[in-house]
Amino acid sequence: MKSLLMFAGLSFIPLSLDAADWNQYRGPNGDGKSSESIDADQFQSGMQKAIWKVPTTLGFSSFAVSDSAVYTVITREYEGENRETCIALDSETGKELWAAPLSSSDYGHDGGNAGASGNRGGDGPRNTPTVDGNHVYIYDGRLVLSCLDATDGTVVWRHDVVKEFSGRAIKWYNATSPLLHDQTLFVSGGGPSETFLAFDKNSGEVLWKTGDEMMTHATPHLATVDGKQQVIFFMQSGLVSLAAKTGELIWKSQFPFSVSTAASPICEGNQVYCSAGYGVGAGLFSINESKEADEVWFKANELMNHWSTPVVHQGHLYGIFEFKKYGRAPLQCVELSTGEIQWSQPGFGPGNCILLGDRLIVLSDAGEVTLVEAKPEGYKELGRAQAIEGKCWSTPAFSNGRLYVRSTQEGACFDLSK
Repeated sequence: MKSLLMFAGLSFIPLSLDAADWNQYRGPNGDGKSSESIDADQFQSGMQKAIWKVPTTLGFSSFAVSDSAVYTVITREYEGENRETCIALDSETGKELWAAPLSSSDYGHDGGNAGASGNRGGDGPRNTPTVDGNHVYIYDGRLVLSCLDATDGTVVWRHDVVKEFSGRAIKWYNATSPLLHDQTLFVSGGGPSETFLAFDKNSGEVLWKTGDEMMTHATPHLATVDGKQQVIFFMQSGLVSLAAKTGELIWKSQFPFSVSTAASPICEGNQVYCSAGYGVGAGLFSINESKEADEVWFKANELMNHWSTPVVHQGHLYGIFEFKKYGRAPLQCVELSTGEIQWSQPGFGPGNCILLGDRLIVLSDAGEVTLVEAKPEGYKELGRAQAIEGKCWSTPAFSNGRLYVRSTQEGACFDLSK
């Protein structure tokens, strides 16, 4: 999943949208960062009461915000069957504007906050919508990619990757979100010679397909190396980087896989960080002039992010580390160049954080929101509030001074503007 704009080497490609939009998973640049800022007084005042709260039945999908609407994916019953359902909400009121049923959401579920007892990776859909203003794109758990009209949720075009591209489902089904850049939508999950897929966002036409890899639950990331745009996929073999326009293989790096990989890759300069749970650990790779990935460091069974993708800020990673420590996993600051922990604060569980300026907004797995300084000198908390109830394995969204958070039970909006 993604990082800072750099003057050289590996850099991020901003989308041509209003800077206030949080239009896809982890924001417009997929790096978990907002160009907006926040201070402690704004946080304390704005978190006292939600502007709105709405039911968000089951699922770990995050919110996407575009124009005056907010989108997420929940579970809803249609004709006696639980279906993944994309809903559009009015950003001012939370009123539902439309709902569009997708594939079956029969994953099994556990409504409690602890993931250790009885949860088998259930709780419904976990993919986040991607929005370009006119259309909403969802890549559901059954590997069906749908383009919906943003005004009413009707289907514009649809591809069943299993049926059309020999797609291969993985344990706990798909959790990746579509990656959008300019006119192109990127996903993985197809079979031999068509694992990686690029579609025209308007027509659904296949622009290119290539590769023979097994997908993971990690959403791909868009970057530029030496002026060449590329998409970095985190697969079961490791990292795979493809030219965004053609699908040409640019570089690969092996990385261990065990059971599931869900945190997205993170980039800064010519370096790429990735992490996986189930005893794997974390590593940093440097892309050299020969377009090869050199390992800088690897820490086995350490710095495991599981699905909690960190953010990078001024040479440091900030995020929730450890594996399956529900309610206990720490928020940590890690030096990117060495993998050394600078500070660690327990008690967050496997939630997620985003960055506003030099401050973190951290959503714990139990629905607490905390404002923290993003500085390596030490943990400094600026505010804390209980925001929502339910299990929160989703990522916060921030747009136009408003914070959007959701759980397996409810979603809420808080006004943190001046």
